[in-house]
Amino acid sequence: MGKGRILVVEDDFDISNMLRIYFSGQGYDVQVAPRGGDALTLTRKQLPQLIVLDIMLPDMNGYDVCRELRSTTRTSHIPIIFLTQKDERSDKIAGLELGADDYITKPFDIEELKLRVKNQIERAERDNYTDPNSGLPSSSLIEEKLRDLMREDKVWTYLDIKLMNFEPFKEVYGFVAGNEVLRFMALIMGEVLDEHGTPNDFVGHAGSDNFVVVTYSDKGSALVKRLTEKFAEDVQQHYSFIDRERGFMMKDSDKVPLMTLAVGSISNATRQFADIREITELAAESRRRGAADVEAPVSTEW
Repeated sequence: MGKGRILVVEDDFDISNMLRIYFSGQGYDVQVAPRGGDALTLTRKQLPQLIVLDIMLPDMNGYDVCRELRSTTRTSHIPIIFLTQKDERSDKIAGLELGADDYITKPFDIEELKLRVKNQIERAERDNYTDPNSGLPSSSLIEEKLRDLMREDKVWTYLDIKLMNFEPFKEVYGFVAGNEVLRFMALIMGEVLDEHGTPNDFVGHAGSDNFVVVTYSDKGSALVKRLTEKFAEDVQQHYSFIDRERGFMMKDSDKVPLMTLAVGSISNATRQFADIREITELAAESRRRGAADVEAPVSTEW
């Protein structure tokens, strides 16, 4: 199992290539973005567990990239380490004030950077900020978001999403394949929210086969429909050719259907909630009984 996903945002090819080779050799999945705009696009497509961010970029500076990431709900939790030639105290303070988690100056000691990367990822996982497999916000940040919902006046919808038949899939295909499905799920949720959601939408991994989404979109019905259809279509790539062709897999002589999504929903447009437990319990109940289709706007409870 890899140690996590790192996004290196650096326009100097020699430095970015060196970091890619080095951290890949350390067991990390590394992506490289030479421009700030590329970094924002890659981050939306697949959340990294840490970003190494150069301040001097050709299209926008690292401060602006950091500001954009911190102001967008879906990316606000990602640890950021600034990588720069600047060594002025004011520059460091500016980066930290924007929400950067650490700062290292060029020329840097690669072993020191490795430890800083390792410590930031482990801290996020230890504090239950991110799930190590999906890279999505986990229990602490989900609870924090739910508490925010209790104070918000905006109309929101909370989605409780479960991967059906995920556990038997892991038993047959193994935990590595299971982790790939979790990363795949995080990826398609990001893609669907880009299509039908808003920049302030929240995605979390509550644990194992359970995910949550908080959306402020008025396209709630289209969002859920697209997510469930896209998952059913694309998840087949995680099965063998034989299982795809017959539409099920075998486990202990039993036929097990291919994975699908079950989605439950609750909205503050139709009722008030006494506490966060009421939100999660009612959404889970909606999922278990089977959610009916809803019409936009998303204010309809279903």
